Amino acid sequence: MQVRRRDDYGIAQLARDVGRAGGGALIFSLPMLMTMEMWDLGLYLDPVRLLVLVLVTLPMLVLLSRWIGIESTRNWRDDCLDAALALGISVVVCLVVLALFGVVRSGEPADALAGKIAIQMVPASIGALLARSQFAGSTGEEGESPREARESYGGELFLMGIGALFLGLNVAPTEEMMLISYQMSAWHGLGLLALSIGLMHAFVFAVGFAGGSPTSPEEPWWSPFLRLTLPGYVIALAMSLFLLWVFARFDGQEAGSIVMTAVVLAFPSALGAAAARLVL
Repeated sequence: MQVRRRDDYGIAQLARDVGRAGGGALIFSLPMLMTMEMWDLGLYLDPVRLLVLVLVTLPMLVLLSRWIGIESTRNWRDDCLDAALALGISVVVCLVVLALFGVVRSGEPADALAGKIAIQMVPASIGALLARSQFAGSTGEEGESPREARESYGGELFLMGIGALFLGLNVAPTEEMMLISYQMSAWHGLGLLALSIGLMHAFVFAVGFAGGSPTSPEEPWWSPFLRLTLPGYVIALAMSLFLLWVFARFDGQEAGSIVMTAVVLAFPSALGAAAARLVL
C-alpha cells in the first residue's frame, strides 16, 4: 500500500480534513465547553498541573495519530505535525465557542485565558484526531482499515487509555465526584469497582456489541479477562488518579477518601476505555 505523502496533499483535501477535524473537536469538547466548573478551573488551577496535563497529552496525540490521524501517516514527523495541527484546531474551536458564550472577553488577562483554553483543548484535540475514524468511511480513504492498522496488544491498551482519559476528563472537574464518594461506604466502593470491571468485560467480550472482540470456544473465559479487562481497568484507575490530581481533588483529603473518589471516577473512565475499543 502506498501512503499519500504531505507533498501530494492537495488544498481541497487539506480543507476537508481540517473541517472534519474542527467538527470532531467541537463535538468531543462541547460537554466541557458548556460546563461551568471548567470555566472556573481555568482561573485558579495551578498552572503547573495544567502544564503537566498538556505535556502528558502531547505524546498521546502523537501516538494516536499513528493509528487515527487527520490524514494517514507512516513516519513520526508527520505524526507530530498531525498532533500539532489537532492542537491548533482545538485552540481555535475552543476560543471561538467560549468567546460566543461570553466566557472569554476582550482584555482578559493572558494567564486566565491560557488556563481556560488549556483545559478545554485536551478533549478537543482528541476529537480532532478521532474525526477521521468517526466521520470517514469504515475503510478510510487511503486503502487500509484504521482498525487493521492498530490491532496489537499495546495498541488496544493505548486506545483504552485514550477512552478513559476522554470520558474521565468530562466528569473529573465536577463537584459530584466528591459528593458521590462522600455518600458511599466501603461496601458501595467494592460494589462499584466490581460493576465497573464487569461492564468493561461485558461491553467488549460478553454481549456481542458491534466492534467487540470475539472469543473462540476453545479460549477459557478468564483469558480475555486477565489479558484485557483487568489491565484496562488498571489503566482507567490510573487515569482517574491522574485527573483527580490535575484538578486538585486530592488536596487535604485522607487516603480513604482519595481511594473512594478514584473508584467513583474510574466508573465512567472504565466505560470510556471499553467504548474506545468498540468505536475506534
